[in-house]
Order: sequence, then structure tokens, then C-alpha cells
Amino acid sequence: MRYEIRVDGLMSDTLAKAFPELDHVVMSGQTVLFGSVVDEAHLYGLLARCQSLGLHVLEMRQAPE
Repeated sequence: MRYEIRVDGLMSDTLAKAFPELDHVVMSGQTVLFGSVVDEAHLYGLLARCQSLGLHVLEMRQAPE
């Protein structure tokens, strides 16, 4: 499964390294993390990581393969 997680603000390269399994792109004052998610546990782990880093998740969605 592929997912996109959109967070508020511009994520620094250092902060993006906390998500080595995902790519990221900055657009319109937001950062979009995207990539393959193995299973539901992995997805919840990514969201927990966002929360622990103080990131404000605006949107999460499954992307087309």
C-alpha cells in the first residue's frame, strides 16, 4: 500500500530523516511524506512518530499504486 501523509509547515531535512522509509516533498507551505506502508501497524507507527515529533498532520490518505 502507498500512503501520503500531509503535515503543516516545512519539514527540515534533519526532521525528514526521522522517516527514512518515506520520501518527502515540500509544497504550498506543507510537507508531504509518501511511500510504501507495509501494514496497519506500520501506518500507526508513522502517525505516532509524527505526534512524538510535534508535527501537525493535516491529511493522511491511501495513494494509488
